[in-house]
Amino acid sequence: MFRNAPHLVAQTPETRKPLVDLLGVAAVLGAVLALAAHLTLGAAVVPLLVFVGAVTLVGYAMAVSYPHPVLGACNAITLMRMTMVAFLAGALVSPSVSVWVVFGVASVAFALDGADGWLARRAGLVSDFGGRFDMETDAALGAAISLWLLTSGTTGPEILILGFMRYAFVGASFVWPALQAPLPQSFRRKTICVIQIATLIMLIFPLTPQAAVTPVIVITTLLLSWSFLVDIFWLARRAA
Repeated sequence: MFRNAPHLVAQTPETRKPLVDLLGVAAVLGAVLALAAHLTLGAAVVPLLVFVGAVTLVGYAMAVSYPHPVLGACNAITLMRMTMVAFLAGALVSPSVSVWVVFGVASVAFALDGADGWLARRAGLVSDFGGRFDMETDAALGAAISLWLLTSGTTGPEILILGFMRYAFVGASFVWPALQAPLPQSFRRKTICVIQIATLIMLIFPLTPQAAVTPVIVITTLLLSWSFLVDIFWLARRAA
């Protein structure tokens, strides 16, 4: 996460303030997460561990690359979405969690996607950090949902392709450094990401017909694979 910081930000009281605000918001969200996990999952250890690890990574990235003097509602919203992902991670090890709770949390996390970007543009707080924060939160959300679908028996292991293709791409970049180059903004990439997460959430929905599960997984996997191949070919031509 955030492995390519575009630049280092000199640490001054003004640039440290967003980090302090981030930790303050994280403390509040962590308390809410602990209570929600205790009431619905029966234990809060796993979601809190995931949350603390994620906040540590985000805080480090903000300290070295965030260019604005305020945290902004945009990053607070993304942090809230990340908190929901931590909750879903806890649901993976909770045998008694209701499918409706998982569906509801995942749906809210998905519904808030886009609000952070809109708020960032409105407040003049657009940054590479914010874009990466949002993207990695989306990737983590997809991974958490796909693991839940697998462990709950809703789907087979093929669902992991939808949840972990982003991480496979990142892993491949360590073998083929050309994949580490930045990609241009792409409406195609954003649209297919939305379709990917929407598909995963639809598969959680208890009333989704079983007959629709396999065709939906196949179609979405093909779309996602095509999108990644387009980016891989673009990066390969750029590196040639």
